[in-house]
Amino acid sequence: MSTYQSFTSLARAMLLGFRRDKGALFFTVLFPLMFLVIFGGVFGHQATAKVTVVAAGPVPLVDRAVAHDGDLAGTLKVVRAASRDAALKKVEKGDADAFVEQSGNALNVRYSVADQVKSGTARGLLSSIAQSANLAATGRPPAYTVTEAQVEDRSLKAIQFFTPSLLGWALASAGVFGASQTLVTWRTKGILRRLRLSPAPVPTVFAARVAVSLGIALVQFAVFVAVAHLPFFGLKLTGDWWLAIPTLMAGVLAFLGIGTLIGSWAKTQETAQLVGQLVVLPMAFLGGSFFPLDSMPGWMRAVSYVFPLRYLNQGMLDVMGRGLGPGSVLVPIAVLLGVALVTALLAVRVFRWDAA
Repeated sequence: MSTYQSFTSLARAMLLGFRRDKGALFFTVLFPLMFLVIFGGVFGHQATAKVTVVAAGPVPLVDRAVAHDGDLAGTLKVVRAASRDAALKKVEKGDADAFVEQSGNALNVRYSVADQVKSGTARGLLSSIAQSANLAATGRPPAYTVTEAQVEDRSLKAIQFFTPSLLGWALASAGVFGASQTLVTWRTKGILRRLRLSPAPVPTVFAARVAVSLGIALVQFAVFVAVAHLPFFGLKLTGDWWLAIPTLMAGVLAFLGIGTLIGSWAKTQETAQLVGQLVVLPMAFLGGSFFPLDSMPGWMRAVSYVFPLRYLNQGMLDVMGRGLGPGSVLVPIAVLLGVALVTALLAVRVFRWDAA
Protein backbone atom coordinates (compact mmCIF):
# COMPACT_ATOMS: atom_id res chain seq x y z
CA MET A 1 0.00 0.00 0.00
CA SER A 2 1.40 3.41 -0.98
CA THR A 3 1.88 6.26 1.48
CA TYR A 4 -0.95 8.18 -0.17
CA GLN A 5 -3.34 5.21 0.12
CA SER A 6 -2.35 4.76 3.77
CA PHE A 7 -2.93 8.45 4.43
CA THR A 8 -6.39 8.54 2.80
CA SER A 9 -7.48 5.31 4.46
CA LEU A 10 -6.40 6.50 7.90
CA ALA A 11 -7.93 9.93 7.42
CA ARG A 12 -11.22 8.39 6.28
CA ALA A 13 -11.25 6.00 9.25
CA MET A 14 -10.55 8.84 11.70
CA LEU A 15 -13.24 11.02 10.16
CA LEU A 16 -15.81 8.21 10.33
CA GLY A 17 -14.81 7.59 13.93
CA PHE A 18 -15.38 11.25 14.73
CA ARG A 19 -18.80 11.21 13.06
CA ARG A 20 -19.84 8.14 15.02
CA ASP A 21 -18.66 9.58 18.34
CA LYS A 22 -21.73 11.60 19.33
CA GLY A 23 -20.02 13.06 22.38
CA ALA A 24 -17.07 14.36 20.40
CA LEU A 25 -19.38 15.72 17.71
CA PHE A 26 -21.48 17.55 20.30
CA PHE A 27 -18.62 19.09 22.29
CA THR A 28 -16.57 19.98 19.21
CA VAL A 29 -19.24 21.57 17.00
CA LEU A 30 -22.65 21.90 18.65
CA PHE A 31 -21.62 22.96 22.16
CA PRO A 32 -19.54 26.00 21.02
CA LEU A 33 -22.23 26.84 18.47
CA MET A 34 -24.78 26.90 21.29
CA PHE A 35 -22.68 29.54 23.04
CA LEU A 36 -22.60 31.60 19.84
CA VAL A 37 -26.39 31.44 19.55
CA ILE A 38 -26.88 32.41 23.21
CA PHE A 39 -24.31 35.23 23.29
CA GLY A 40 -25.25 36.39 19.80
CA GLY A 41 -28.95 36.41 20.62
CA VAL A 42 -28.51 38.31 23.87
CA PHE A 43 -25.70 40.72 22.96
CA GLY A 44 -25.43 40.46 19.19
CA HIS A 45 -26.99 43.82 18.37
CA GLN A 46 -25.25 45.77 21.12
CA ALA A 47 -22.30 47.99 20.39
CA THR A 48 -19.69 49.06 22.90
CA ALA A 49 -21.42 50.07 26.13
CA LYS A 50 -21.75 53.73 27.04
CA VAL A 51 -19.75 55.29 29.83
CA THR A 52 -22.12 56.08 32.69
CA VAL A 53 -21.60 59.17 34.86
CA VAL A 54 -23.81 59.79 37.88
CA ALA A 55 -24.65 63.26 39.22
CA ALA A 56 -26.45 64.27 42.40
CA GLY A 57 -27.16 67.87 41.46
CA PRO A 58 -27.22 70.11 38.41
CA VAL A 59 -24.25 69.80 36.04
CA PRO A 60 -25.21 72.30 33.31
CA LEU A 61 -21.77 72.18 31.69
CA VAL A 62 -22.02 68.43 31.06
CA ASP A 63 -25.73 68.56 30.16
CA ARG A 64 -25.16 71.24 27.50
CA ALA A 65 -22.24 69.34 25.99
CA VAL A 66 -24.24 66.10 25.74
CA ALA A 67 -27.29 67.91 24.33
CA HIS A 68 -25.32 69.63 21.54
CA ASP A 69 -22.85 66.86 20.62
CA GLY A 70 -24.42 63.77 19.09
CA ASP A 71 -21.19 61.75 19.21
CA LEU A 72 -20.74 62.58 22.89
CA ALA A 73 -24.35 61.63 23.61
CA GLY A 74 -23.68 58.24 22.02
CA THR A 75 -20.71 57.66 24.32
CA LEU A 76 -21.53 59.39 27.61
CA LYS A 77 -24.68 58.72 29.63
CA VAL A 78 -25.56 60.99 32.56
CA VAL A 79 -27.84 59.57 35.27
CA ARG A 80 -29.15 61.24 38.41
CA ALA A 81 -28.99 60.12 42.03
CA ALA A 82 -31.06 61.30 44.98
CA SER A 83 -28.04 62.45 46.98
CA ARG A 84 -24.29 62.82 46.80
CA ASP A 85 -23.78 59.80 49.06
CA ALA A 86 -26.08 57.70 46.89
CA ALA A 87 -24.20 58.78 43.77
CA LEU A 88 -20.83 57.88 45.26
CA LYS A 89 -22.24 54.53 46.39
CA LYS A 90 -23.19 53.75 42.78
CA VAL A 91 -19.59 54.33 41.71
CA GLU A 92 -18.23 52.20 44.55
CA LYS A 93 -20.57 49.34 43.63
CA GLY A 94 -19.68 49.55 39.94
CA ASP A 95 -23.16 50.71 38.85
CA ALA A 96 -21.62 53.91 37.42
CA ASP A 97 -18.19 54.66 36.01
CA ALA A 98 -17.69 58.07 37.64
CA PHE A 99 -19.39 60.70 39.80
CA VAL A 100 -19.50 64.35 38.74
CA GLU A 101 -20.77 67.50 40.41
CA GLN A 102 -20.49 71.11 39.33
CA SER A 103 -19.58 73.94 41.68
CA GLY A 104 -19.52 77.22 39.81
CA ASN A 105 -17.13 76.71 36.92
CA ALA A 106 -15.46 73.65 38.44
CA LEU A 107 -16.26 70.02 37.76
CA ASN A 108 -15.58 67.68 40.66
CA VAL A 109 -15.01 64.09 39.49
CA ARG A 110 -14.76 60.95 41.60
CA TYR A 111 -14.06 57.51 40.21
CA SER A 112 -13.19 53.93 41.19
CA VAL A 113 -10.08 52.02 40.10
CA ALA A 114 -12.07 48.78 39.85
CA ASP A 115 -12.56 49.34 36.09
CA GLN A 116 -9.67 51.48 34.98
CA VAL A 117 -10.69 51.45 31.33
CA LYS A 118 -14.20 52.82 31.90
CA SER A 119 -13.18 55.26 34.62
CA GLY A 120 -10.31 56.53 32.46
CA THR A 121 -12.68 57.06 29.55
CA ALA A 122 -15.14 58.94 31.78
CA ARG A 123 -12.40 61.20 33.15
CA GLY A 124 -11.12 61.88 29.65
CA LEU A 125 -14.58 62.84 28.39
CA LEU A 126 -15.29 65.14 31.31
CA SER A 127 -11.88 66.76 30.97
CA SER A 128 -12.56 67.30 27.26
CA ILE A 129 -15.88 68.97 28.10
CA ALA A 130 -14.15 71.37 30.50
CA GLN A 131 -11.42 72.19 27.98
CA SER A 132 -13.98 72.87 25.26
CA ALA A 133 -15.88 75.19 27.62
CA ASN A 134 -12.66 77.05 28.44
CA LEU A 135 -11.95 77.61 24.75
CA ALA A 136 -15.48 78.81 24.16
CA ALA A 137 -15.24 81.24 27.10
CA THR A 138 -12.14 82.95 25.70
CA GLY A 139 -13.87 83.71 22.42
CA ARG A 140 -10.77 82.70 20.51
CA PRO A 141 -10.20 79.44 18.62
CA PRO A 142 -7.11 77.40 19.54
CA ALA A 143 -3.95 78.02 17.53
CA TYR A 144 -3.75 74.40 16.49
CA THR A 145 -6.52 71.97 15.68
CA VAL A 146 -6.63 68.22 15.18
CA THR A 147 -8.91 66.49 12.70
CA GLU A 148 -9.70 62.91 13.66
CA ALA A 149 -11.33 60.07 11.74
CA GLN A 150 -11.90 56.48 12.76
CA VAL A 151 -10.65 53.89 10.29
CA GLU A 152 -13.14 51.15 11.17
CA ASP A 153 -16.88 51.05 11.73
CA ARG A 154 -17.77 53.04 14.86
CA SER A 155 -20.24 50.38 15.97
CA LEU A 156 -18.35 47.11 16.34
CA LYS A 157 -21.30 44.94 17.31
CA ALA A 158 -21.00 42.19 19.87
CA ILE A 159 -21.65 39.46 17.29
CA GLN A 160 -18.54 40.58 15.41
CA PHE A 161 -16.56 39.96 18.59
CA PHE A 162 -18.24 36.74 19.71
CA THR A 163 -18.02 34.94 16.35
CA PRO A 164 -14.20 34.77 16.10
CA SER A 165 -13.60 34.66 19.87
CA LEU A 166 -15.96 31.75 20.59
CA LEU A 167 -14.71 29.98 17.48
CA GLY A 168 -11.17 30.36 18.79
CA TRP A 169 -12.20 28.84 22.12
CA ALA A 170 -13.88 25.94 20.30
CA LEU A 171 -10.77 25.25 18.22
CA ALA A 172 -8.49 25.42 21.27
CA SER A 173 -10.69 22.99 23.22
CA ALA A 174 -11.00 20.57 20.31
CA GLY A 175 -7.28 20.64 19.58
CA VAL A 176 -6.05 20.23 23.16
CA PHE A 177 -8.61 17.71 24.41
CA GLY A 178 -8.97 15.81 21.12
CA ALA A 179 -5.25 15.25 20.60
CA SER A 180 -4.40 14.49 24.24
CA GLN A 181 -7.31 12.10 24.84
CA THR A 182 -6.80 10.31 21.53
CA LEU A 183 -3.10 9.77 22.16
CA VAL A 184 -3.60 8.47 25.70
CA THR A 185 -6.42 6.17 24.55
CA TRP A 186 -4.33 4.79 21.71
CA ARG A 187 -1.44 4.13 24.09
CA THR A 188 -3.44 2.48 26.88
CA LYS A 189 -5.34 0.25 24.43
CA GLY A 190 -2.21 -0.80 22.57
CA ILE A 191 -3.26 0.88 19.32
CA LEU A 192 -0.01 2.86 19.14
CA ARG A 193 2.01 -0.35 19.31
CA ARG A 194 -0.02 -1.90 16.47
CA LEU A 195 0.32 1.29 14.40
CA ARG A 196 4.07 1.19 14.96
CA LEU A 197 4.18 -2.35 13.51
CA SER A 198 1.76 -1.64 10.65
CA PRO A 199 2.91 -0.96 7.08
CA ALA A 200 1.74 2.67 7.34
CA PRO A 201 4.62 5.03 8.27
CA VAL A 202 4.18 6.67 11.65
CA PRO A 203 4.39 10.23 10.19
CA THR A 204 1.52 9.29 7.87
CA VAL A 205 -0.65 8.37 10.86
CA PHE A 206 -0.09 11.74 12.51
CA ALA A 207 -0.45 13.58 9.20
CA ALA A 208 -3.87 11.97 8.75
CA ARG A 209 -4.87 13.09 12.25
CA VAL A 210 -3.79 16.66 11.50
CA ALA A 211 -5.63 16.66 8.15
CA VAL A 212 -8.86 15.49 9.78
CA SER A 213 -8.55 18.15 12.49
CA LEU A 214 -8.01 20.88 9.90
CA GLY A 215 -11.02 19.66 7.93
CA ILE A 216 -13.25 19.67 11.00
CA ALA A 217 -11.99 23.18 11.89
CA LEU A 218 -12.92 24.47 8.44
CA VAL A 219 -16.41 23.00 8.86
CA GLN A 220 -16.67 24.71 12.25
CA PHE A 221 -15.63 28.00 10.66
CA ALA A 222 -18.24 27.65 7.91
CA VAL A 223 -21.00 26.77 10.40
CA PHE A 224 -20.11 29.63 12.78
CA VAL A 225 -19.99 32.21 9.99
CA ALA A 226 -23.20 30.91 8.39
CA VAL A 227 -25.13 31.09 11.67
CA ALA A 228 -23.70 34.48 12.71
CA HIS A 229 -24.41 35.84 9.23
CA LEU A 230 -28.15 35.23 9.61
CA PRO A 231 -30.17 38.48 9.71
CA PHE A 232 -31.11 37.85 13.35
CA PHE A 233 -27.44 38.02 14.42
CA GLY A 234 -26.13 40.40 11.73
CA LEU A 235 -22.45 39.49 11.32
CA LYS A 236 -20.85 41.65 8.60
CA LEU A 237 -17.74 40.44 6.81
CA THR A 238 -15.75 43.00 4.85
CA GLY A 239 -12.36 43.36 3.26
CA ASP A 240 -9.89 40.54 3.78
CA TRP A 241 -12.06 38.47 6.12
CA TRP A 242 -10.89 35.27 4.39
CA LEU A 243 -7.50 35.76 6.08
CA ALA A 244 -9.19 34.26 9.14
CA ILE A 245 -8.81 30.87 7.41
CA PRO A 246 -4.98 30.68 7.42
CA THR A 247 -5.02 32.16 10.93
CA LEU A 248 -7.47 29.45 11.98
CA MET A 249 -5.30 26.72 10.44
CA ALA A 250 -2.20 28.01 12.25
CA GLY A 251 -4.24 27.99 15.48
CA VAL A 252 -5.34 24.39 14.93
CA LEU A 253 -1.71 23.32 14.49
CA ALA A 254 -0.72 25.16 17.67
CA PHE A 255 -3.41 23.57 19.82
CA LEU A 256 -2.88 20.14 18.30
CA GLY A 257 0.77 20.56 19.29
CA ILE A 258 -0.22 21.43 22.87
CA GLY A 259 -2.64 18.50 23.01
CA THR A 260 -0.05 16.12 21.59
CA LEU A 261 2.47 17.27 24.17
CA ILE A 262 -0.02 16.64 26.99
CA GLY A 263 -0.99 13.25 25.55
CA SER A 264 2.65 12.25 25.09
CA TRP A 265 3.40 13.00 28.74
CA ALA A 266 0.19 11.95 30.54
CA LYS A 267 -0.16 8.30 31.60
CA THR A 268 -3.93 8.28 32.09
CA GLN A 269 -6.98 9.93 30.55
CA GLU A 270 -7.78 11.55 33.89
CA THR A 271 -4.37 13.23 33.99
CA ALA A 272 -4.70 14.37 30.38
CA GLN A 273 -8.17 15.75 31.11
CA LEU A 274 -7.00 17.64 34.19
CA VAL A 275 -3.96 19.16 32.50
CA GLY A 276 -6.08 20.08 29.46
CA GLN A 277 -8.52 21.94 31.71
CA LEU A 278 -5.65 23.77 33.42
CA VAL A 279 -4.42 24.88 30.00
CA VAL A 280 -7.68 25.71 28.20
CA LEU A 281 -9.70 27.45 30.91
CA PRO A 282 -7.16 30.20 31.73
CA MET A 283 -6.59 30.71 28.00
CA ALA A 284 -10.31 31.10 27.38
CA PHE A 285 -10.73 33.80 30.02
CA LEU A 286 -7.40 35.58 29.55
CA GLY A 287 -7.17 35.08 25.79
CA GLY A 288 -10.20 37.19 24.95
CA SER A 289 -12.80 34.50 24.21
CA PHE A 290 -15.57 35.70 26.53
CA PHE A 291 -14.87 39.42 26.92
CA PRO A 292 -12.71 41.91 25.01
CA LEU A 293 -9.06 42.26 25.97
CA ASP A 294 -9.48 46.04 26.03
CA SER A 295 -11.80 45.76 29.02
CA MET A 296 -9.22 43.89 31.13
CA PRO A 297 -6.97 45.54 33.72
CA GLY A 298 -3.46 46.26 32.55
CA TRP A 299 -1.84 43.33 34.35
CA MET A 300 -4.33 40.87 32.82
CA ARG A 301 -3.67 42.23 29.33
CA ALA A 302 0.06 41.74 29.94
CA VAL A 303 -0.47 38.13 31.10
CA SER A 304 -2.66 37.40 28.05
CA TYR A 305 0.38 37.63 25.77
CA VAL A 306 1.56 34.31 27.21
CA PHE A 307 -1.46 32.42 25.84
CA PRO A 308 -1.57 31.39 22.16
CA LEU A 309 -5.37 31.70 22.15
CA ARG A 310 -4.95 35.49 22.41
CA TYR A 311 -3.18 35.53 19.04
CA LEU A 312 -5.78 33.31 17.38
CA ASN A 313 -8.68 35.38 18.72
CA GLN A 314 -7.03 38.72 17.97
CA GLY A 315 -5.99 37.72 14.46
CA MET A 316 -9.45 36.48 13.47
CA LEU A 317 -11.15 39.46 15.15
CA ASP A 318 -8.97 41.96 13.28
CA VAL A 319 -9.86 40.60 9.85
CA MET A 320 -13.42 39.39 10.52
CA GLY A 321 -14.69 42.10 12.85
CA ARG A 322 -12.53 45.15 12.31
CA GLY A 323 -11.87 44.81 8.57
CA LEU A 324 -8.09 45.13 8.90
CA GLY A 325 -5.66 43.96 6.23
CA PRO A 326 -3.10 41.16 5.86
CA GLY A 327 -0.55 42.87 8.10
CA SER A 328 -2.79 42.33 11.13
CA VAL A 329 -2.50 38.52 10.99
CA LEU A 330 1.22 38.14 10.25
CA VAL A 331 2.31 38.23 13.90
CA PRO A 332 -0.54 35.98 15.16
CA ILE A 333 0.17 33.38 12.47
CA ALA A 334 3.92 33.47 13.18
CA VAL A 335 3.36 33.05 16.93
CA LEU A 336 0.89 30.18 16.46
CA LEU A 337 3.19 28.34 14.06
CA GLY A 338 6.05 28.87 16.51
CA VAL A 339 3.96 27.33 19.30
CA ALA A 340 3.10 24.40 17.02
CA LEU A 341 6.76 23.78 16.22
CA VAL A 342 8.01 24.05 19.82
CA THR A 343 5.28 21.84 21.28
CA ALA A 344 5.78 19.24 18.53
CA LEU A 345 9.51 19.06 19.29
CA LEU A 346 8.83 18.73 23.02
CA ALA A 347 6.20 16.05 22.36
CA VAL A 348 8.77 14.01 20.43
CA ARG A 349 11.12 14.19 23.42
CA VAL A 350 8.56 12.85 25.95
CA PHE A 351 6.57 10.56 23.64
CA ARG A 352 6.07 6.93 24.73
CA TRP A 353 4.67 4.08 22.64
CA ASP A 354 3.58 1.96 25.60
CA ALA A 355 1.64 2.76 28.78
CA ALA A 356 4.33 1.23 30.99
